Amino acid sequence: MERDRFRAEVLASCGADAERIEELLRYNQNVFERPVAIPRFPLADEPFVAAWEEYARESESEGGFACLRRRFVQMRFPIAEGISQSEEYRRATRRGFSPTDGAGLSLRKPARLRIAVHPTAAGRIGLIITGDRADFVSLVRAFSMKNEPITVPDSMGACMIAGFNNWDRIARLRAQWESDRLAATDADWQAEFERIILRKELYQDRFIILSDGPYSGVAAVELGLQESEWRRLSLAIRRDHECTHYFTRRVLHSMRSNLIDELIADYIGIVAATGSFRADWFLRFLGLEEFPEYRETGRLSNYRGDPPLSDEAFVILQKLVHAAAGRLESFSQAAGLRATHYDQGRMLLVLSTLTLEELASEAAAELLRRGFAALNDQSNLERNP
Repeated sequence: MERDRFRAEVLASCGADAERIEELLRYNQNVFERPVAIPRFPLADEPFVAAWEEYARESESEGGFACLRRRFVQMRFPIAEGISQSEEYRRATRRGFSPTDGAGLSLRKPARLRIAVHPTAAGRIGLIITGDRADFVSLVRAFSMKNEPITVPDSMGACMIAGFNNWDRIARLRAQWESDRLAATDADWQAEFERIILRKELYQDRFIILSDGPYSGVAAVELGLQESEWRRLSLAIRRDHECTHYFTRRVLHSMRSNLIDELIADYIGIVAATGSFRADWFLRFLGLEEFPEYRETGRLSNYRGDPPLSDEAFVILQKLVHAAAGRLESFSQAAGLRATHYDQGRMLLVLSTLTLEELASEAAAELLRRGFAALNDQSNLERNP
């Protein structure tokens, strides 16, 4: 209750009335689940990483597109209305049957598709990187929309695929299982398969699809950069932004379309790309570069919540994020935080304990300092029980 009173006072100082205070207290509620013990960063890889290491190696010689097409059944179907309801598609994606040769997924620039494995504080994760916007849309539709021509928002430049049933990994499990047996029948395998289904870590993957276009639709000239340099930085920001969502999902058991998630993810992305947090960049990405004016084409409108915040509450949210960005920049510079997995992991643990109101308040630096002190105390206690 004491914490909520403090948050309410911050909101009131931004001009929120009682109704808007209640609305924003709900929206800005912290739902991250902090681990009981302090993890040692980076975390160990999840089991799917071994397969993606192999895909990345194969792609160096045969190309990323050919590798994906050979490994994933979704790549052997075109993007077409109603295709997910066809019997062949269901057999391929639900039972792992290879489809008959057909047109498959068509890309405009398949030679620019790359596969990589990227290190993060939460362990490594597979990346599919494409240099063409239309190809990014096709890949998102194939892997997250069942090859249906569903609209992909123009503002989307990355997509995390989670809980993906990788039939290539299942085929490897079957091959290994059969190699250990002299005479195994289909019925024997079916019984083994029923046991495998209960262990999702054996066959379910997480990976990220990335485009390399300008981040948040911001042009290079707006930041005073050359096109090539901004394209490189955009990919780094987008990559580590999405990897932060992987961290919060794996370590903190939450990943939402919420402004605190975006602040945290952009913080890590910008630091990874440039070495330090740039509040002015972050605010431009959101559409607040001319605060208190808001540019409607900014990303901020994507995070109004469900149900969406009222117009009055949305204006207060803009004030909060503007203040929070500046205070976060000042603290990170004063603290000398680096773009290492160790520092990033600890910063994520501390940020995940705070709300947007707290980060926007005059007490932000002290709250962050206390968060790091508590981490150090807990780490010392765990080392010397």
